[in-house]
Amino acid sequence: MTNKISNGMDTKHFKTKLEDEKKKLEEGLSKIAHKDPKDPDNWETDPEELNIMASDKNEVADVFEESANKEGVEIELEERLNRVKVALRRIEDGTYGVCKEGCKIEEKRLEANPAAETCIEHAKY
Repeated sequence: MTNKISNGMDTKHFKTKLEDEKKKLEEGLSKIAHKDPKDPDNWETDPEELNIMASDKNEVADVFEESANKEGVEIELEERLNRVKVALRRIEDGTYGVCKEGCKIEEKRLEANPAAETCIEHAKY
């Protein structure tokens, strides 16, 4: 497969950036979550250790707060990971660097966000 698409962009550089980001995201996710055995593309937050014998309501509240925070981080990381995977698929199918509206995505935008799906103008909508 070629590393160029119809607009002449060399995608090898962006593929490397995306693969590096994918690896970092998966490493981050693996510290707070695990892959769902039934759906390996889905991550589930690891449960917090809960001492049901704890009598201090504040300790129990802290555990639930930490769990909620971890779930929020997991959701953000997983959403970004999914956008990176989509961008990698666009490289493979030759549509990387093309805005959802059909125009070219600026290389400076892709440098800042290699998983961008729109050009700067259409990102406003």
